[in-house]
Amino acid sequence: MADRSWKATRLLLVILVALVAFSYQVKRKTFIRVHEVSALEPSVKQTLEYVTDQYNKKSEDLYNFRILRILKIEEQMTNHMEYHITVEMQRTTCLKTENSLCDIQQGELHKQIRCYFSVYVDPWLEVFKMLKKNCTDSS
Repeated sequence: MADRSWKATRLLLVILVALVAFSYQVKRKTFIRVHEVSALEPSVKQTLEYVTDQYNKKSEDLYNFRILRILKIEEQMTNHMEYHITVEMQRTTCLKTENSLCDIQQGELHKQIRCYFSVYVDPWLEVFKMLKKNCTDSS
């Protein structure tokens, strides 16, 4: 009798482990594709505008920054779309209250940064969400 209850307990334990493993597989992201994309694609342009705007809103700097050079843009497709963007940005002559296209700062106020952004994107609904931001001084 004890042997039967031990077998039943082992069977239940095996079933429980199988269910946990299965639920883990369902939750895991499955990459459909990851590839480099052009900055000229419409959804990429919108994303670049979004990251610049978000950077400037959250920055404690008195001046706006703008993207000077795009180093790499990757599109990652899983159960959603993400862009992984690496850029060089420089401080402009425009204060944060100004929204025009401004020159790059020269002299003492010159500052250049290198940033990596990971952005969740739903281009059809124009929804963007910053997943990760990492900027370092590269002057």
